[in-house]
Amino acid sequence: MENLTVSAIDPDATAVASNPYGMRRWLLAVVLGLVLGLGWLVGLPVPFMIIWAPSWGWIVAANALLGINQGLAWSMTVIMKVDLVGPKSRGLAVGLNEFAGYLAVGVTAFLTGYLASRYGLRPVPIYLGISYAVLGALLSIMLVRDTREHVRLEAAASSQRSTPMSFRQIFLLTSFRDRNLFAASQAGLVNNLNDGMSWGIFPLFFASFGLGVERIGILKAVYPATWGILQIATGPLSDRWGRKGLIVAGMWIQSAGLFLTAATRQFEWWLVGSLLLGLGTAMVYPSLIAAVSDASDPTWRARSLSVYRFWRDLGYAIGALSAGIIADIFGMAWAIGTIATLTFLSGAFVALMMREKARGGLDVAQSIELDVGVQTGLKGRGAISLLPTDTKS
Repeated sequence: MENLTVSAIDPDATAVASNPYGMRRWLLAVVLGLVLGLGWLVGLPVPFMIIWAPSWGWIVAANALLGINQGLAWSMTVIMKVDLVGPKSRGLAVGLNEFAGYLAVGVTAFLTGYLASRYGLRPVPIYLGISYAVLGALLSIMLVRDTREHVRLEAAASSQRSTPMSFRQIFLLTSFRDRNLFAASQAGLVNNLNDGMSWGIFPLFFASFGLGVERIGILKAVYPATWGILQIATGPLSDRWGRKGLIVAGMWIQSAGLFLTAATRQFEWWLVGSLLLGLGTAMVYPSLIAAVSDASDPTWRARSLSVYRFWRDLGYAIGALSAGIIADIFGMAWAIGTIATLTFLSGAFVALMMREKARGGLDVAQSIELDVGVQTGLKGRGAISLLPTDTKS
C-alpha cells in the first residue's frame, strides 16, 4: 500500500523538477543522491530489507521506498520518450516504454512464482530484485541524456503560444476543468483500481478454490505479460486510429475479463479472464498517456502527465482498499464484480466526454533529425529549421 500511495505522489515532484533543471540532470541527481536523495538510490536497499525483514514494519518501509523509486524513475522514462518522438508518435513511444516495463513485470511474476514454489518466499525470489536495482541505477547513469531541448523546439514550433501556468492551475485543469484530461484521469484511476484489486484479491480468490502457488503465478504472469507485449501494437494503433476508441473498448474488455473471473471456478476460464484483462489494459494504458500528452501544451506537459499519473496510480491504493472492504463484507466474487461494473462505467464516461484531438508536428524520423541537431549543439533558428516546413513558428 505504501508503494502505491507514494508512487502516486512522487510524479508531481519529478515534473516540477524536470522543467527548470532538465530531465537528465534530474535522473542523474536521483541516482547519485544529489537531489532529494531518492530514485534508484532509495530503491537499492529494498530487496535487502525484504530479505532480512524481522517484522512486518520492515516490509511496509521497503514498499514505501519502492514507491518513491518508481514515482521518480518511471515518471521520467515516460516523459522523456514523449519528448523525444514528437506529437505524431506518442502512442508508439509510450507503447514501447510500457511494453518494456510490464513485460518485465510479467516475466518477474512468473519467475518469482516458480522460485517461491521451489525455494520458499525468501530469500531466493528476492535476488531478482537486487539485480534489477543495480541494473537500473547503472543504466540511468551511463545512458540517459537530457530531452529539454526537444521540448523547447516543439514549443517554439507550435502555432499557439501558451501563457505561463502555475502548478495549481495545471492540477485543476488536468483533474477537472478540461474534459479530455478529466476523462483520461478518471479512466486511469479506474484502470489501476482494477489492477490493484487484481493483485490483492485474485491470488486469494484462486487459492480459495484450491489452486496451487505455481498456477496462481501463471495466472498473475499472463495478465501483465499480455498487457506488456501487446502495447507494441496498441500504442502505434492509437497514433493511427485515435485514442478514444481504444480507451473505451479497452475498459469494456477489462470489465468482461473481470466478470468472467468472478463468475467461473476453473483454471482455464480464469486464464481467459486474465488474457482479456491484459488485452484491455494494453489498449488503454498507452492511449491514455498519449491522450493526456495531446491535450497538454509542451511547456507544461510534464506537469500535466504527472498530475494524470497521480490520479492513475492513486487507483492502486483505492482499488486495494475498496476491494478488501467489499470482500470482507460480501465476499471476493462480489468485490471483483463490483470493480468490473465500475470499469465498464468508466469506459462509458470516456465515450461521452472525450473528444479526439488532431495530432501534428514531428514524426519519429524528424525527431531523430532533431536529436542529432540537439546533440551537435544546434539551437535557435538552425535547430528549428529541422522541423516540417509547414510548421508555423
